[in-house]
Amino acid sequence: MKKTVVIGASDNPARYSYRAVNMLKNYGHEVVPVGIRKGQVAGLDIHTDRPTEESVDTVTLYVGPQNQPAWYDYILDLKPKRIIFNPGTENEELEKMAQEKGIRTEEACTLVMLSIGNY
Repeated sequence: MKKTVVIGASDNPARYSYRAVNMLKNYGHEVVPVGIRKGQVAGLDIHTDRPTEESVDTVTLYVGPQNQPAWYDYILDLKPKRIIFNPGTENEELEKMAQEKGIRTEEACTLVMLSIGNY
């Protein structure tokens, strides 16, 4: 299973990041929810301290491009194998930075990827 850091995690059931954390966990992936507000989702604490993680397969983004620069160093320092830019999070600058470090990028929807079996 793929260790996934969800950036922009929320305890609000109306948010796609909430659904993604639940779905990832239900599919058996190790999930690290990271956000700006404390809370819980899928029984997991939302980290607000940007925890250091090892062996990250995927970072999936739920933060708009205007708010992403504050996350660049954290995301790249995780050294994920890939970054998923969910709808509304597309960011050419971060994609280029990631690709220069050998990180694969995808403009896709984590929820759809999971549901059709190509996560």
